[in-house]
Amino acid sequence: MKKIQTPLVLAVLFLCACGGGTGQANRPDTLTRRQRDSAIGASKLPGAQGVRGALRAQDSAAARRARLDSLARERQ
Repeated sequence: MKKIQTPLVLAVLFLCACGGGTGQANRPDTLTRRQRDSAIGASKLPGAQGVRGALRAQDSAAARRARLDSLARERQ
């Protein structure tokens, strides 16, 4: 009986140590998607240039949308 109890106790302790902590996997994201993309674009990772291009296109579209919105408000 003693031979079965020791591994069982160790297994229970191991499972308790692995579950429900406040580790990296359980932490919510603190960066916005834009901040993450910007950090990736600033790095030397493969594909970073494409991320930078996508961010520029997004900024350009947002600026155009803002200009069109302001024109529409002026006409009303």
